[in-house]
Amino acid sequence: MADILPKEHDFWKAVFEVGWNVSELNDFYYIETPILEEAALFERGVGEATDIVEKEMYVFKTKGGERVAMRPENTAAVMRSYLENHLGYFSTPLKVFGDGDAVYDAEIILTTLSFFKALKLKEPILKLNTIGCRVCRPNYRVKLKDYYRHKKNKLCKDCERRYEDNIFRLLDCKEPGCVEQRKDAPIILDFLCANCNTHFRSVLELVEDNNIAYEPDPYLVRGLDYYNRTVFEVFSSALPDIAIAAGGRYDYLAELLGARQIPGVGVAIGIERVVEVMKAMEGYAPPVKQKSRVFFIGVGDEAKKASVKYINNLRQGGVYTLESLGKKSLKAQLKSADKYKAKLAVILGQREVFEGSAILRDMNSGVQETVLLEKLVEEVKKRLKNNHG
Repeated sequence: MADILPKEHDFWKAVFEVGWNVSELNDFYYIETPILEEAALFERGVGEATDIVEKEMYVFKTKGGERVAMRPENTAAVMRSYLENHLGYFSTPLKVFGDGDAVYDAEIILTTLSFFKALKLKEPILKLNTIGCRVCRPNYRVKLKDYYRHKKNKLCKDCERRYEDNIFRLLDCKEPGCVEQRKDAPIILDFLCANCNTHFRSVLELVEDNNIAYEPDPYLVRGLDYYNRTVFEVFSSALPDIAIAAGGRYDYLAELLGARQIPGVGVAIGIERVVEVMKAMEGYAPPVKQKSRVFFIGVGDEAKKASVKYINNLRQGGVYTLESLGKKSLKAQLKSADKYKAKLAVILGQREVFEGSAILRDMNSGVQETVLLEKLVEEVKKRLKNNHG
């Protein structure tokens, strides 16, 4: 639980601006779920033997005796909302959810990579796999159990326990000893049923048709029980050891929550991780839309008092207006205007208040001119437009 500080403003602003733009271009709708949900939602939907449920959930009882959890991930919560609010009547497929067709697996991957491209992140690395379905996975599970049966004593403590509860998680473990034991493990590609094989081939063809570079990863399984078929992760060359996005298909999630089967596919992007990648890239500048900004300077008590009114008028008129009225001298306030890279400064002194005028100063050339306060918003907009042009 980290603070997001003002010095990171442009990074977070870029993520949200790009996120909105890419979502709208790809016809996605906004949905938000509560930060608190019934704990059972994640235990059923995500799986009790997952790291999220075992290690990452904050669970407590309300005064009314309800057992709730802080939302540790959003897919199960969105599905719960989809079912409760009958969102299938709104649109099918609804682009907070997908469909069973491989086209949507590819579309989610393309949308994710479009997001990173718009953020100007260099060389995203896509890792791709399938984990089959309830038809072909049982046989693969048996083969994995056979493979690891005599290796259990060489696994980490978590994987010793996972051997019984969630054998697929052994393939996902990053502990050196477990990675070493995994190197000759059977892969699911050798056990896929005909339908899963066809589906995965279709996904790969679509990815390749769109000239997307990817790395096949036969041991990529994702650590959540609701996944089936396509799974993927995205990394950045700037910080190659952490996944900045991960997703896949979850056709059985609705059933885990007690409803009929509803196909779905999606992705989760780790915003904090994306920001860390942005900060790690040498010479990187967040692609935020820079607004033309005015810096308002008030010198003297009467001018400072009057400044509040005229600053508000500018802002109401849609002009991005900065100030540091707490600083008394003209020199100190001009220094602040330089720091914020304002294109134009409005200077209001005691004399200007008396005369009903203000000084407009071009911060690049230093040229100044006087305008009437009653026409301040109009004059400022005109000069900003000319300056921008």
